[in-house]
Amino acid sequence: MAGIGFEIRKILRRDSYLSMFSAYAYAGIIGSGPWVLSILGVLIIGLMSLGRVVPHVLITQFQVTVTHLIAMSLILTGFLQLGFTRYIADRIFEKNTNAILPNFIGAAFITTLLAGMLGLLLALSGFPRQDAVYRILLIANFVVLCNMWIATIFLSGMKNYKSILILYTAGYTIAVLAALLLRKFGLNGLLLGILLGHFTLFSGMLLLILRSYPSDRFIEFDFLRRKRMFLSLIWTGFFFNLGVWIDKYIFWYAPSTGQAVIGIFHASLIYDLPIFLAYLSIIPGMAVFLVRMETDFVEYYQKFYDAVRDGGTLDHIEEMRDEMVGTARQGIFEIIKIQAMAVLIVFVAAPALLRFAGISQYYVSLLYVDVVAAGLQVVFLGVMNVLFYLDKRFAALVLAGLFAGLNLLLSLLSIRLGANWYGYGFSVALLVTVVIGLYWLDRKMTILEYETFMLQK
Repeated sequence: MAGIGFEIRKILRRDSYLSMFSAYAYAGIIGSGPWVLSILGVLIIGLMSLGRVVPHVLITQFQVTVTHLIAMSLILTGFLQLGFTRYIADRIFEKNTNAILPNFIGAAFITTLLAGMLGLLLALSGFPRQDAVYRILLIANFVVLCNMWIATIFLSGMKNYKSILILYTAGYTIAVLAALLLRKFGLNGLLLGILLGHFTLFSGMLLLILRSYPSDRFIEFDFLRRKRMFLSLIWTGFFFNLGVWIDKYIFWYAPSTGQAVIGIFHASLIYDLPIFLAYLSIIPGMAVFLVRMETDFVEYYQKFYDAVRDGGTLDHIEEMRDEMVGTARQGIFEIIKIQAMAVLIVFVAAPALLRFAGISQYYVSLLYVDVVAAGLQVVFLGVMNVLFYLDKRFAALVLAGLFAGLNLLLSLLSIRLGANWYGYGFSVALLVTVVIGLYWLDRKMTILEYETFMLQK
């Protein structure tokens, strides 16, 4: 399939500094664009509603509602994201593309059913003071978001990065415009605007899938059959998403750091702003991640396994293995190097950045810690990506579970230790997981031929 790797290779063939800069810029926009657009969309709606939506607390309630819906929808769909993507990849390898569309619709049906039930329970029990319109919009946004993540991970697995970026741009443009037009209706108007944007985004993804994988069947649940979905991938997706969000939930609901905003939804002013700024620093790392993993590593990965399947000579197989291992190590090293540079730049610019944003300098130490954590998360993604390529599902599951467990325990500990330790739970959890992941990945690489040939069933 023609993915981002082919586009980047075409740019790099020009062999100039400008082409290299263009390739990394392209990868950074493609890799980071969707989540940057998500964050900016919600922020722009809030900023442009100041003075128009009264009282101002309604804007905060809107942003907190959307943030919680995003977090819950990612954790819930984490059970399906990786396992379903692997199912689709296996059908493509078998050249059974006729099964893709009906099973995607089946996955969307189950997602809608579960999200609808959970959203209904949440709306009825968690928001006694909100009106019926708010509750309906809460359920609708949650259902659409859950389906949107399934479609996004599906298209990401198929390497349709450019289409995803275009659709996210269109979706959040509509979300911003609709929310601004409807802001006179207060909180419900803002939620309806973001719903229209998300629904447009999901509809565009659905049309793209319908066009790319036509089928003569409407709905199937073949992906739920035994040995069609890997249990390890189901839990890996859940633990990874849980690990990313668990420290936020702890700070949201801890009495000393969080406060109620609307219904059962809480926020943490002291923790949310620094982590948001820190995540903007991972754009360079995401660019390197995509360039190295989707060009050099994938090229030798394919050559190695082609040689294995096609009966290549031992010398050729070993040569391709060495090249693949070398590019994987170099790619992860470059991610570490680039993110280290980004961390240093943020360390220097942090006080001025906080002043520009109108944020107290008391946040600067927490921002430092969060920037390091965000950089480690990019390295963790690189390690997990290589493990998935090598089909080391058990190792990926252990690392995801370790990350979630450590983040939970260490974040709770940081709350007890006091404000000087805030953020260290997330950072140390990622540091320990990354170190173990790098060691484990290195061991797997050294015995790759043995596991490839001797452990097949």
